[in-house]
Amino acid sequence: MNLQQKKTLLLKTSGFLIEFINGRLYGDAYSIRLLDLIEKAPLKNPFFTINEVTRAVQSIAHALNEKDIDEWFGNYKEDLEKPDSRKKVGVIMAGNIPFVGWHDMVSVIVSGNDFIGKPSSDDADLTPFLADLMIEFEPSLKDRIQFTERLNGIDAVIATGSNNSARYFDYYFGKYPHIIRKNRNAVAIINGFETADDLKELGNDIFRYFSLGCRNVSKLYVPKDYDFNLFFESIEGFNPIINHHKYANNYDYNRTILLMKQVPFLDNGFLILKEDTSLHSPISVLNYERYENMDSLKEIIQQEKESIQCIASLNAYFPESLNFGTTQQPKLWDYADGVDTLKFLLEL
Repeated sequence: MNLQQKKTLLLKTSGFLIEFINGRLYGDAYSIRLLDLIEKAPLKNPFFTINEVTRAVQSIAHALNEKDIDEWFGNYKEDLEKPDSRKKVGVIMAGNIPFVGWHDMVSVIVSGNDFIGKPSSDDADLTPFLADLMIEFEPSLKDRIQFTERLNGIDAVIATGSNNSARYFDYYFGKYPHIIRKNRNAVAIINGFETADDLKELGNDIFRYFSLGCRNVSKLYVPKDYDFNLFFESIEGFNPIINHHKYANNYDYNRTILLMKQVPFLDNGFLILKEDTSLHSPISVLNYERYENMDSLKEIIQQEKESIQCIASLNAYFPESLNFGTTQQPKLWDYADGVDTLKFLLEL
């Protein structure tokens, strides 16, 4: 595919998803299939609720807008215009949130390489649907996209998993050019000047996808004398999350453990706040750490840099941060772990 064909493919994909979201394609075969997948997703993975899968569809549709595609491609225009190299790239996908591997798949395709994906059992149907949709728009991709349980005959690897699985991936795939991703978490910085609306937006960064994404905020940094009353009042609208049985089970379990260990915590009935220096927190728990001043906070963030996926702050005032409510709306160039996936693929 030439550069224009790649752009057209992404715009057609986005156009379909937008039409689907707006309910204008329900008679179309692919729309019917996607609707069926969304309705059945909770049966395979209870955290993949209809609302959350629909949000993921919406996120992809909005990410693939013409302005952002042009900006993304503009960084590599000369390389993207070269003949396709057709290297076979194996992609081991996580299954923590719906369609989590879609960006890697799109990056492999636009880089001119062949995609061989190993989907997670938790997300075994959604990303393959997106692949079939792209093949419908660009039939030449039919022999360039496949899904398999074993990665054979590959030239490079992109693997996403935990710190434990990363060691496994490195052992088996270290001989290939590779990107191996480990655990990362998003954090948010509160300075005390936030309004209730600001903190409500932060709630989206915390609760979307049931806090399972690496871009979900799992820890707050707050001033040393910060009072959490306004925070709890502002996120009250997310209370219905406790009605989800698996989330509720996690909440009950984590609360019981903390009570048994006599660990102090704050609680509003659906979210537990625990003072803890760790970036990672389990479902239903949000860690927080108090900071003395901005200089000490910057030093803490710098020390944790390799474990932080992204940072949220009021109006993105903190260096290299995002505004509240946007951590789960990454741009095409917001690469996981800060590793430029498309550059890696173009240099194979």
